[in-house]
Order: sequence, then C-alpha cells, then structure tokens
Amino acid sequence: MIHDAASVSYFSQPALPKADAQDLGRTVDLLHKRAGIVLGDHKKDMAARTLGLRAHHAGLGAVRDYLNYLEQNPQSEEWDRFISAFTINHTAFFREQHHFQILADFVRTRRKPISIWCCASSTGEEPYTLAMTLHDACGQSDAGISVLATDIDLQVLAQARKGVYTLDRIKPIPPEFLRRYFLRGTGRQAGMAMVKPVIRNLVTFEELNLVAPAWPISQKFDAIFCRNTMIYFDKPTQTRILERFVPLLKPGGLMFAGHSENFTYLTKSLRLQGQTVYALA
Repeated sequence: MIHDAASVSYFSQPALPKADAQDLGRTVDLLHKRAGIVLGDHKKDMAARTLGLRAHHAGLGAVRDYLNYLEQNPQSEEWDRFISAFTINHTAFFREQHHFQILADFVRTRRKPISIWCCASSTGEEPYTLAMTLHDACGQSDAGISVLATDIDLQVLAQARKGVYTLDRIKPIPPEFLRRYFLRGTGRQAGMAMVKPVIRNLVTFEELNLVAPAWPISQKFDAIFCRNTMIYFDKPTQTRILERFVPLLKPGGLMFAGHSENFTYLTKSLRLQGQTVYALA
C-alpha cells in the first residue's frame, strides 16, 4: 500500500528520485488520459521535480515505480495528489469583477429557481462570490437560488467546504459584503474569517472531472462559470467540453470564460455576447 512519507525527519532529506525522458512521456500520457491536462514541453523541468517529490512522499525510490503504482491502482487517492501537483489552484474573491456585475444584472431578469455551476471551484473563493452575488441580487433571499461547485481536486474541495480564509484573502470583497456574509475569527481563530451559513448553505461542493465520460449532473443552469480552466486542455478537448455545456444551459443562459480564453472559433453553439461572456447561439 502506498503511503505519504511527507513527515520524514527534517535532518534526513535524501535526494529526490530522478525522472528520465520515459518517465516524463508517461506522465504526459497519464495526465491527458485521466484529466485532459496538456503538459507542455516548457514545463518538463517542473514536471521532473514534481514527480520526484511525489515519489519521495509516497515512499518510493524511483519515479517509474510511482507511475507504475498509479497505473496499477486507478482508484487510489494518490491520483488526486498527482493531478493536484500539476494544476495551479490560483483563485480569488471577485476575480474579474465585471463578470459578477453582469451576473447580478442577469439574474434579476430570471425566474426562480436560479442555479449556477462553477465547474472549477478550487478553494471556494469563486463559488462563494457567486453565492454572495446571487443572494444580494435576489433581495438578500436564499429561496430558490443555488450554486453547484465542482473540481477534480479533492484536497481543494475539502478546504472550500470549510469556508475559512485568511484576512488577506478576503481583501477583494466589498466592505458591505464582508459585514453581511463573514464572521471574523477571535482567539485561536484570530486573523481568519469564515463564510456565514447563509452563504455556505447555498453552495454544494462535488468532485467532477470535466473529461470524464459522464457527468453526474441532471439539472440545468442559468449560468456556467468555466474560467481559466480550458487553458489546461487541447483544442479538441475544449470543443468537446463546450458542446457538453450547451444542453445544460437553460434557455437564455450564459457561459463565463476566463480573460485569456476565446471560444468563438471552437463551437457554433455559443456566441460571444460581451467580454468573455457567451450565450446560446
């Protein structure tokens, strides 16, 4: 059984296992097959160190043994740590703020129930921002509004469910939202803030792999947020994911992309409506 030896004595620090060209090639294949992630050549040095660290933390002496373990144990929790090591969970409250003003104006024109899907929720800042935006735009009522937040990384999902952040992380949140939606920590929790239940209860966090053959989703959404996620995928994978979003949008629904993402030429089912905002064609 694989184990995490991250608690190894500070003083021992053996050399990390080295990754050769064959190891890197196998890693590229595994990441693409499992998560659709494309690992560019410019990331090979980073990948080699990451593989050495993961092999060491798993208590294995060679990178090839680590990759063998992954291939032979497709249900292992180590897969979550492996994929997480190659993704950047960079997120923030009210990131690309114009999107949330657009969303607020949009949901005021919609009939309840109103549901939003955040398909790369990371540590929770984006779905909680969505929930605050919905709650405020809908007259500070939690009736008939919900956010589904999904991610492939179980570790960040566990962190997101807690809804606890450092005071530095919550700086982008407008002061009135801070007063209304957050509790400030005291004593042992000094320097931290927690999302209030009125917002936490609007968000459901679930594991989901965007390149999985099937998504465990039966509902439709007024809006889908898929921001700064497609950059990990190649063009064919991006197109397939976008086409799978289309039937999950309610009539008149919107899809929000990241500031560096352009889907205009990937699908005819969505048309650009505003700055990185798409509507059904």
